[in-house]
Amino acid sequence: MIRFKPAAAALAAALAAAGCASPGDLPAAHTLASASAAGANDTATPWPAERWWTGFGDTRLDGLVERALAGQPSLLVAAARLRQADAAVGVAAAGRLPQVQGTLDMTRQRFTENGPYPPPLAGSYEWNNGVQIGASWELDLFGRERATIAAALGQRRAAEAELQAARVLLAANVVTAYVNLGRLAESREVARQSLAQREQILALVRQRIAAGLDTTVELRQAEGLIAQSRVELEALEESTARARHALAELTGQGPGALDGLTPALAPLRSTPLPAGLPADLLGRRADLVAQRWRVESAMREVDAARALFYPNVSLTAFAGFSSLGLDEFVKAGSRNLGVGPALSLPIFEGGRLRANLGARAAEVDAAVEGYNGALLRALREVADEVAGLQSLERQQRAQAEAGAAADAAYALAIQRYQAGLGNFLTVLSAQTNVLAQSRAATELKARHLASEVALTRALGGGWAAAADTLPAPVATR
Repeated sequence: MIRFKPAAAALAAALAAAGCASPGDLPAAHTLASASAAGANDTATPWPAERWWTGFGDTRLDGLVERALAGQPSLLVAAARLRQADAAVGVAAAGRLPQVQGTLDMTRQRFTENGPYPPPLAGSYEWNNGVQIGASWELDLFGRERATIAAALGQRRAAEAELQAARVLLAANVVTAYVNLGRLAESREVARQSLAQREQILALVRQRIAAGLDTTVELRQAEGLIAQSRVELEALEESTARARHALAELTGQGPGALDGLTPALAPLRSTPLPAGLPADLLGRRADLVAQRWRVESAMREVDAARALFYPNVSLTAFAGFSSLGLDEFVKAGSRNLGVGPALSLPIFEGGRLRANLGARAAEVDAAVEGYNGALLRALREVADEVAGLQSLERQQRAQAEAGAAADAAYALAIQRYQAGLGNFLTVLSAQTNVLAQSRAATELKARHLASEVALTRALGGGWAAAADTLPAPVATR
């Protein structure tokens, strides 16, 4: 049963009005209260482990997961997005540094005789030259550049968390596909045993017909059962081939790379549920951490949009040479230089700044509601898988009893047949029940393993973000 630690994490989105901003321009959404924000970096609960798949005790499975994590294309795409976010942080950070530009202009031209230039320049060809180095530095008195950098950094950290989420999802998909392949392999073996049994039944029916004990009706029924078994076996062969191809794709290999792989479910060890699963384990879900960073980034975008309502103050300077004619170009008299402040203030923008602030506020609302939706989905997934595991454990206990009863009935039928007290059809009927119970045990084992994997993924797959890579709770402003 899940134990939820009482905690509240509110990401309120109400911002104080700035400049010409009005409350209608500000975010209105609020995050749902959850322990996942307050205790997101709580690592006291050791379940699941970071390399949780090794707990199944199958070295082939370990190798497949490691291979997938090393080079599956979906992970490489997520890694490329992280590099893109890194570059965006660099672009934003450059805005706080002084900007220096250099220009060089050398033009040979004829000066018009009917212009402002007197002879002998009028009507002549001369070089018009200029070289200049200019610098500017925005003082960022109202924090626009700082907010822009913080927003870019939030997007970068969200991309980093999403890369981790992709790793967890990929590992879970590989293990699930491996379990499914094992289920199909064992089901195929049971189907082969069932076909062999039905062929024995057909032989027995033919003997009974020869002895006058059965009719053609029983013969046609036995033949139909064999045809049905062959259809089931062929369908399982197809499903097994498709499962191998899917697992090969997940591990970054060609379709035929795993043609010889036939996993066995029996050796795979199940991990028992801990006595309690604190709700703060949800803080290990990289997708929730990423969504929280999206909220943080969107709020910093609102700060940057608000700062646009305030004056922009910068310092500018330039130095260089300018002359007519090459012989005077680099002489002291051709120097030009200047330095001074520059100020720009929005007076009338036709509503552009207000509309921009409104758009950024709407992005905060969308990010907050996206987080709320992800949190509700995470809670539901955990609750579903815990309930499923508990039910499957009860089903497995009941099935074990049914399997033991079927084995006992089969053993008794064999004894009676050997003692001449029963016929072979009774033996085959008892064997049918044994095979059905074997198939049921395989299905329940596979479902239990798959549910373990799903719960592990729902709880974050053992990933825990470092404290300095988590967004701090955002207070109401």
